[in-house]
Amino acid sequence: MKKILMIAALAFLSTAAFAQKFAHVNLTEVIQLMPEMDEARKVMMASSKETQETYQAMVDEFNSKYSTYQQKAGTWTATIRESKEKELADMQQRIQEFQQSASQELDNQQNQLMAPIQQKAIETINKIAKEGGYIYVFDAGAFIYKDDTQSTDLTPAARKALNIPEGRTLETLQAELQAQQAAE
Repeated sequence: MKKILMIAALAFLSTAAFAQKFAHVNLTEVIQLMPEMDEARKVMMASSKETQETYQAMVDEFNSKYSTYQQKAGTWTATIRESKEKELADMQQRIQEFQQSASQELDNQQNQLMAPIQQKAIETINKIAKEGGYIYVFDAGAFIYKDDTQSTDLTPAARKALNIPEGRTLETLQAELQAQQAAE
């Protein structure tokens, strides 16, 4: 009888020792809704707008010179026509180079703005996970399947710790962004 009780106790203890706590969090939602992201979006929108305005000015100047070229090319000497064609080709090249470098700069700026925001979100989630005794926290956006009875959703706790307003969702954020675009 003692042996049976000892085996049962060992089996129970070994099962309890392997009981692990898993959690998940919607990292994309948390990051997108953080107040810091609002400021980053404003900076990115301003940079993007300025870039677009500069690009449009370059295209308008090219179109104006091209229109003049089309209208007067028949009356120009070969030397003037070649000079204008070279000028137009150079302008096209500058526009393409501007477009490529501006795109790269915007990407770099976005990465620089996002890095501390992502870091803050991950550090906050790590702190919550450690305090809760979780050994793994998975990103809910990468799940194919999850069993909510065996994994705890840390998204609400992360939202609270990161000061994300209660009623703010990805849907309300989308509506805010659309309203801002419509106002411009």
